[in-house]
Amino acid sequence: MNPLLNIFLNQTFEFNFNWLLVTHFLLVTYFIGVIISVRRPVGVAFAWIFIVMTFPLMGIALYVLIGERPVGRSLTRKIKRMNLEYSQITQQLCQEFAGERQKLPIESRAISLLAESNNGTPVVDGNKVELHTNSLEILQLLIDEINQAKKSLNLEFYIWALGGDADRVGEAVIAASKRGVDCRVLLDSLGSKDWFKSSWPARFRNAGIQVTEALPIQIGRFQFRRADLRLHRKIFVVDGSVVWTGSMNMVDPRTFKQNSGVGEWVDAMVRIEGPVAAQFELTFAFDWSVDNPKITHFNDRSPPVAPREGGVIAQEFASGPVYRDDILYQLMLSAIIDAREELTITTPYFGPDDGLMQALMASARRGVKVTLIVPKLNDSTLVAWSSKSFYQDLLTSGVKIAEFKGGLLHTKSLLIDQRVAIFGSVNFDQRSLRLNFEISLIVYDDDFCANLEKLIQSYLAQSDYVDPKAWAKRPRWHRYLENAAHLTSPLL
Repeated sequence: MNPLLNIFLNQTFEFNFNWLLVTHFLLVTYFIGVIISVRRPVGVAFAWIFIVMTFPLMGIALYVLIGERPVGRSLTRKIKRMNLEYSQITQQLCQEFAGERQKLPIESRAISLLAESNNGTPVVDGNKVELHTNSLEILQLLIDEINQAKKSLNLEFYIWALGGDADRVGEAVIAASKRGVDCRVLLDSLGSKDWFKSSWPARFRNAGIQVTEALPIQIGRFQFRRADLRLHRKIFVVDGSVVWTGSMNMVDPRTFKQNSGVGEWVDAMVRIEGPVAAQFELTFAFDWSVDNPKITHFNDRSPPVAPREGGVIAQEFASGPVYRDDILYQLMLSAIIDAREELTITTPYFGPDDGLMQALMASARRGVKVTLIVPKLNDSTLVAWSSKSFYQDLLTSGVKIAEFKGGLLHTKSLLIDQRVAIFGSVNFDQRSLRLNFEISLIVYDDDFCANLEKLIQSYLAQSDYVDPKAWAKRPRWHRYLENAAHLTSPLL
């Protein structure tokens, strides 16, 4: 080879290599600066720094996609504008029901006040709350409610799956619309992607049903809107007076994710009649107004129905990014700290941060009977390994861990001293606590808590308790995978 050409090629290679090194250094440094510029939990920040430094191209791409919590500039402006209008209504509700909190035992008032803060809704008396635990029976009851509806049906879900009795629900909604019932359906774009690709949206719209796609994923807009920030709520409102909510999506467990190898999903829902139903409809109306581009102002509200004499004291609790930031996290932390005798958590996905872990361990060490119920098999391998990384510390502090083997336990609940229950769509992980739009019902009633306790006992009867001694002897490679997955836990 020509010596001059050889020198030229070597210099060119050296120049390009140095240019790549400088570019790599500048990009990584820039994104580390971006990560540091946003005040976030230390574990989350270090996890992102580790990913960006170790896998620069993939790490930077992931950070652009899911590193921040934006929902898009235009949607953020709309949410903030409507939240001002929404807050006027919630403040009015809080004034109307200001005296209801005094009906609670003094030890329960702090949680109700926290849930009400930052534009939340108040605790209200006079409700009828029923716990339903069989998914197929729930689907049939939803169909019965739809068939009996006279004025309106508002449905909001993360997933509407195709097939089985979920299709029967769709047919019932079409029939209701054709007989004059005002029907609105709000579904998450990602969770219900298969439904939106099917013939159902066109069939609904042709029948006069209003359909809105929440947080649509748009290629090319990832830099403006976080792709994995989702509408995770489950709300079904009938005639403004009856509400269903809980952990169950609009799915038939016999056909949903049958190839995941975890068995049927196990869910529970509550049916609510009374004044608190208006709070759920208010949240639906807010979500509908935000996600429907044709609506520019929020003023949709039906007055609460009359209370039932001697009914249940309850409170709706909505949370999400942009508005009500971190209130859900604060509520969960407060609930754990408030427990005096017993605390039971059921969740399909377990990924607490250091603060929640310390609260759980402290509660167990001060004598509270803390029980965590999670599925033995999980549809997410990474989440399963990451969840197990927390076991050792929990077991050492006295927390009992039960692994449910009757399917994928999808029920999300927190029972405090068998006197207060938090029940809804919230998983005990960072995604639910800080990222997704979630919904819960807080119930301050001994009878309801007793029924929830019976459900919990039925789960425990189908569970294996993790033996601390056997767990300590698990293979070394298990620990390695758990700890590796644990590094991603702040991001799951």
